Amino acid sequence: MIGPDIAGIAQTLGAAADNASAIPQLAAEAGLGVDAAYAVQAALLQRRLDRGERLVGLKMGLTSKAKMAQVGVDEVIWGRLTDAMRVPDGGSVDVAEFIHPRAEPEVAFLLDRLPEPGEPVGDFTDAVRAVAPAIELIDSRYANFTFSLPDVIADNTSAAAFVIGPWSPVPDGLENLGVLLEVDGRVAQVGSTAAILGDPRRALDEGIRLAGRYGARMREGWVFLAGAATAAVPLRPGAHVRVVVEKLGTASLRASS
Repeated sequence: MIGPDIAGIAQTLGAAADNASAIPQLAAEAGLGVDAAYAVQAALLQRRLDRGERLVGLKMGLTSKAKMAQVGVDEVIWGRLTDAMRVPDGGSVDVAEFIHPRAEPEVAFLLDRLPEPGEPVGDFTDAVRAVAPAIELIDSRYANFTFSLPDVIADNTSAAAFVIGPWSPVPDGLENLGVLLEVDGRVAQVGSTAAILGDPRRALDEGIRLAGRYGARMREGWVFLAGAATAAVPLRPGAHVRVVVEKLGTASLRASS
């Protein structure tokens, strides 16, 4: 039996991102399961590396019930981040470069060492050099932002861009800090870091475990986005988006048209 065309699917998804043009879901027709979808994701990453981008971290997806409900998927997933995806804090993105971008509030970790497999979550504090408020810009390459689990995995968990605010030491109470997502000075979403698997450090634990299944390991100095604390909001031309995380501070970006 002939398996899915991993390279061909990666080419289709990569072209959709490059051209900011939505495509139909493809997993069902291509016979793409979860393992093959991660193989497509790896091929999609290689496409980026081949044009000079660098891998700088990993990210989690669908770590909150709000996000699972928003996209109709019920399993935590992970993806890759490259240097070309990073936007300076307070910087701008051109919405014309995306299909239907959405912004969501996150917590980012900067690793000081690699946690050991199975290491208790409570011991991660000394593995993490710093923590920061962050914004992830997600942009599914599928029409209507609708997809199956293998579809979104293959699409690198809808990763498009990210912003990281100022780094600070890991504070007490990281598992339940208040989170605001503001658009043009108005509160669009209210949440808590508790929405990220009950504790963002659990997302780090889960991400290391899941990525390790496919031979991907975090490196010292890499960024790790723990997942969204609220549902995402559409990014409109001209919008100013700011994330506020209690005890951590703020991160922001502006959308140009």
